[in-house]
Amino acid sequence: MYLSKKASIEGALFEGEAVILGPTVIGRGSIVGFYSVIGYPTLSKVRGSRASVETYDEVSEGARIGEDCFVRSNSVVYERVIIGNRVQTGHFVLIREESQVGDGTLIGTNSLIDGRVRIGSEVSIQSGVYIPPMSVVGDRVFLAPFVVITNDKYPPSRRLLGVVIGDDAVIGANSVLVSGVRIGEAAVVAAGAVVTKDVPPGRVVMGAPARVVGTRDEYERKKKEYEGQTSSIPP
Repeated sequence: MYLSKKASIEGALFEGEAVILGPTVIGRGSIVGFYSVIGYPTLSKVRGSRASVETYDEVSEGARIGEDCFVRSNSVVYERVIIGNRVQTGHFVLIREESQVGDGTLIGTNSLIDGRVRIGSEVSIQSGVYIPPMSVVGDRVFLAPFVVITNDKYPPSRRLLGVVIGDDAVIGANSVLVSGVRIGEAAVVAAGAVVTKDVPPGRVVMGAPARVVGTRDEYERKKKEYEGQTSSIPP
């Protein structure tokens, strides 16, 4: 294990081998999994330098992880990342520089938060989700597995636009949110949808391109009916 002399980790726990770089702060009760790296420096700092943990430690500005978090094994958190309290990651999660993650958020296995992203509190990000730079995710949002958010409408271009997802929105599995769209509060994006235009608050969209097919109230009613049905899967 490599622990920077500049780091503050009092009360944190480590499963085993990990690398903590720069003036990283890890809150009391937090756990860092096997082979994770916290405070990894950006490319501009390491390009052309001698590749060593001591060099990376010297140039890293560190990351900040709150209390009672669990960063699971093989995850990498870059420098200048701020993570709130009670945040959990799955395995092999990457959080790039200058991203912020609110309290109580879950980030699933193999998800990638690709830098300069703002994520609210109590967000549930399932496995394999991609969130690019400039994205903003509100509070209590649900991102199902393999959601892809984009920030370049005509790639590769020099004009990047982030996606904004409002509080309490639900984004279905394998859906794609195209650069620049805004998903309104409590909106629902169905699985497999391709969202090319803004989604109004409280509306349900589906299809490719996505179109409005209902309201959140109708969605909640159908969900309640569905949950009341007897499961066909044996106990």
